[in-house]
Amino acid sequence: MAAPFQNYSGGVLLADVVKRNNFSTYVSEAIKERSAFIKSGAVTRNGLLDATEGGTRIQVPEFNPIAPTEEILTGAANWGTSTAGYLTPQKIGTGTQVATICHRAFAYAVDDVAILAAGEDPMGHIRNQLADAINKLNNARLFSHLAGLFGTALAANKLDVAKAGASATEVNFLTASTVARARNLLGERGEDLDLLIVHPSVAYYLYQVGMLTFSTSALSTGTNLTWGGGGVGISDRAVGEFAGCTVVVDSAVNTVAPSSSSGHQIEFFCYLTSSGTILEGNQQALRIEAERNILSKQDVMSVDYHSAYHVMGTKWNVADDNPTNANLATANKWALTYDADLIPLVQLTVNSPLDTSTY
Repeated sequence: MAAPFQNYSGGVLLADVVKRNNFSTYVSEAIKERSAFIKSGAVTRNGLLDATEGGTRIQVPEFNPIAPTEEILTGAANWGTSTAGYLTPQKIGTGTQVATICHRAFAYAVDDVAILAAGEDPMGHIRNQLADAINKLNNARLFSHLAGLFGTALAANKLDVAKAGASATEVNFLTASTVARARNLLGERGEDLDLLIVHPSVAYYLYQVGMLTFSTSALSTGTNLTWGGGGVGISDRAVGEFAGCTVVVDSAVNTVAPSSSSGHQIEFFCYLTSSGTILEGNQQALRIEAERNILSKQDVMSVDYHSAYHVMGTKWNVADDNPTNANLATANKWALTYDADLIPLVQLTVNSPLDTSTY
């Protein structure tokens, strides 16, 4: 069957595909469906970050964590801080978290997208390709954001077990013991950490030793998830289980050249967090536009999106707006609005035997 909306050469008229099918909404839904971060809960959409009224940043008011001072109740007439026999109300402080909005866009000419639109379902091909491309770009921006946070602001929530040199061994790899040590950084709140974000080289090591398992949809909705002991499931391998955590695998996770000295093995960041810690909002819905240039015989498509990632308890602390990924990754541009141990986010640095590249 021939594809709809054909031009004289038999190719798809991209402008027709975009204009006639509410295409921006179609791709927006695909982004959610095809994002392991959204499916796992590692990134959560939050209406507080949908700055539809305009502006260059989003301010989120907060109540500061309370730390009450106890008063001693006695039978005397002058008990309490007031020395007058009544409790003295203590103030609950307030603060403001700040998220910075990033404005991003790209464009394609028809020659670039003709391959994507080939076949009997041009809508489906273009939809999925665009969704995957935007997810990849968004993930790179998110990891730049996290790198900046852990540079200084969240330095207390870091655990580095990587080898300071070559020839890393098991103690330098991601293990259940390493995850336990990372949880311990947050004390009793470490139990809240139930999501683990890792690079493929780290994930495939866990898979190799039988510690990363994948559950079918039936198992994940009907019974307890199985992990450890070499059991391997069947279905979606975008989200797995390890050491009591849902595991999200993404190649955009930061890798590290550890020092200027030669012979150091490549290092990988891993992130332990909980659902609702990393939030996402949009200032404007994804917009896809296309036009036909009859003089050049080209279809041109543009895509723009205006969104913000935000980690609860942090703020963008400089005057710069619409930062690049490099600016997001800069340590001194971030600050905390409450104590680091109240923020359920930990960075682990490990090696992997599946990538022994050295610097």
